[in-house]
Amino acid sequence: MDKKVLKYNMLIALASLLVFVPFLGAVHLFDWDEINFAECAREMLVTGDYFSVKINYQPFWEKPPVFIWLQALSMNLFGVSEFAARLPNAVCGCITLLVLFNIGRKLVDERFGLLWVLVYAGSLLPHFYFKSGIIDPWFNLFIFCGIYYFILFSNNSGVVNRRLLLLSALFIGLGMLTKGPVAVLVFALCFGVYWILKRFRKVLSIPQMMLYAGTVAFVGGFWFLLLALTGNASIIKEFFLYQVRLFNTQDAGHGGPFFYHWVVLLIGCFPLSVFALRAFRKNAYDTPYQKHFKLWMIIMLGVVLILFSIVKTKIVHYSSLCYFPLSFLGAYSVHKLITGELQRKKYTGALLIGIAAVIGIAIAALPVVDMFKEKIIAADIIKDKFAVESLKASVNWTGMEWLIGVGLIIGTVVMVLFFLNKNKAQQGIVGVFIISLLSIIFAIRVVVPRIEPYSQGAAIEFYEYLQDKDCYVETIGFKSYAHLFYSRKKEQSNANSYQMDWLLKGPIDKPAYFVSKITAAEEVKQNYPALNEIYRKNGFVFYLRSANDK
Repeated sequence: MDKKVLKYNMLIALASLLVFVPFLGAVHLFDWDEINFAECAREMLVTGDYFSVKINYQPFWEKPPVFIWLQALSMNLFGVSEFAARLPNAVCGCITLLVLFNIGRKLVDERFGLLWVLVYAGSLLPHFYFKSGIIDPWFNLFIFCGIYYFILFSNNSGVVNRRLLLLSALFIGLGMLTKGPVAVLVFALCFGVYWILKRFRKVLSIPQMMLYAGTVAFVGGFWFLLLALTGNASIIKEFFLYQVRLFNTQDAGHGGPFFYHWVVLLIGCFPLSVFALRAFRKNAYDTPYQKHFKLWMIIMLGVVLILFSIVKTKIVHYSSLCYFPLSFLGAYSVHKLITGELQRKKYTGALLIGIAAVIGIAIAALPVVDMFKEKIIAADIIKDKFAVESLKASVNWTGMEWLIGVGLIIGTVVMVLFFLNKNKAQQGIVGVFIISLLSIIFAIRVVVPRIEPYSQGAAIEFYEYLQDKDCYVETIGFKSYAHLFYSRKKEQSNANSYQMDWLLKGPIDKPAYFVSKITAAEEVKQNYPALNEIYRKNGFVFYLRSANDK
């Protein structure tokens, strides 16, 4: 690596850490996923058992342990906190941008690598996920690296490189060990589509296929093998049954139409998604290797998008693996537009402005809604009782937050005008991503912490109050992990305490606190008369059952 490339890598690493690390702990973790994984890591620290994944000190079979190990390591270093739970993904963001730069410079040149970094970091959801505490950033990186090394292997150079094949299998195996067999499924589908498009040309020999499958099985199945050898085979069974349920059934509250992820990617990956739309046509200027790489990226995008459009459960981050191929296609178009190999189109500018307006208005409307919430509530526009009560939360808006949304809209309009100007096209394109990047940074720092009190603030406040108390705490009528993490629940010696019926009706040995949503308050009162309501706040109702209550 020459000095110039080394300098670029150092600058990207420093800039990404400065962008992704600060203010990671500025807002509480969000239910479910963020708190779910953080609680698993916290319980590893409490029990000292880093082999088993547990939630509420009971076996947890939904996810393998790699990401949770990273969070546990972070918590060991920095303490149990939101910062520690999110730090692994900030580090992942740094590594991801370095990977993109170095792949990009080898594929085209250093400028393309830098553009790919800017395109990825300057787009809404790809950036936001590196400030989160969910599994997907590492999972996606492992799969992308696995596919990348297979792209190098399958490039028709006439040289069979076993090292590339093993690296590909290693990363796919790590993906499986991070989130499950979907890593293998995605790779297998991509390979299958590529094989079909190449008219069943021989890509792998039988010995190579066996080597690849064996490596994936060893790396990805290592933890599962240990579970079986230690008498925990039932966890493996539940894990795979859970994976099947995700595909065949709609998780409660997480349904959606077939085109759900198409809309998520178009709006959520602004502005890279707009430029990516121009990248699907063939380009005579591309080298054979660039054509080969682009084909794989299109295959990867199509496979993931269609696969998770078919899956019944619709959650935003299910399509997050698309960010890699989509960002490549966006960077590809940006590079071609700057070099003049691709003609500028007015509809590109119109789409940029249109999506920026949607996002900008949504951001700008938040403090305005709070200003007029009393009138909104009085008008009986909102029919959901919990939403109405949540809206009553006292949040300290400065009244200036709308400037972020308006700034995004105005900045995009100005940069689009530059983009349509032949002499300032490069400034306009780069400017769109810089405006977007700044808007994301300010929105995460200023707006997100003010949204959280409406959704879960009152409940988190209650759980934190219970941290030093010798008591039980549970939720009634809704699924949550927040009470476990924020009350810092300890492992209970009384096995009965893990049974809701005992906590609600049995001879409890210490106070038990319960939380329900206001929509279930009447049902709770009717079914559990021993619960004494303490208070209500922002859509949540809090109860106490004393140890001497019958």
